[in-house]
Amino acid sequence: MSKGILYGVSLGPGNPGLITRRAWELLQSDKAWSYPVRNSKSESYALDIVLRAGLPLPQQHLSLVFPMTHDIEKLTRYWLRAAETVIELLHTGQDVLFLVEGDASTYSTFGHLARTVKALDENMEIETVAGVPSFNAAAARLQMPLADVDDTVAIIPAGYGIDVIARMLEEFDTLILLKVKPLLDDLIELVTQRGLLPHSSFIEKAGSPQERVVRDVASLKGEKVNYLSLLLIKNPHRQRGEMIRGCRQKSALQ
Repeated sequence: MSKGILYGVSLGPGNPGLITRRAWELLQSDKAWSYPVRNSKSESYALDIVLRAGLPLPQQHLSLVFPMTHDIEKLTRYWLRAAETVIELLHTGQDVLFLVEGDASTYSTFGHLARTVKALDENMEIETVAGVPSFNAAAARLQMPLADVDDTVAIIPAGYGIDVIARMLEEFDTLILLKVKPLLDDLIELVTQRGLLPHSSFIEKAGSPQERVVRDVASLKGEKVNYLSLLLIKNPHRQRGEMIRGCRQKSALQ
């Protein structure tokens, strides 16, 4: 019996209109659905995107627990459990879709699942379906180009810390900070000190019905925000190197 294929199906950040044609075709097929949840009692944000698109749950569907923790031993156990569950279906010849908010290649739980499935069965076929990441949707919503001409762009989780972010502000024209909830107050202080407050914007749950856009970022100080939130910072004051033969030379800061 031939094995099924595991698909990482990117759904975009929340607006069903951002689901690609390729993802839509797969969702309307007879393939099984799987989707991540934080625990056995929580709902799946990825599944909610599909249901709001008007698609019914297929006969075969299952939730896979990916807990919110930095404990690598605990995470590894759950990744293994999820992979074993999916492989059991794949070995029957059933194709399985793993629903992913945003893009499956960008800070996604699908990466952990795909690697673990491959570790258990190196011959398993896996396909990643590209999608719209949250920061692209946020930039479009803000009418803020992420990069022009030879601008530099960096995308990092805010968890790297204030010291790293402060250094990166000197090196990049656009800084995209994901999952800013734990450090938001410190980030507001940093962009204020750097004179970048007017060039900073906050978006929570981009593209979803609960989307919130805040351009006056300082007004968020002391407020608790959603886990699915990001900060876009433009740095028009960044020192750049001289253009020589169409190439940007490194500045003294670089």
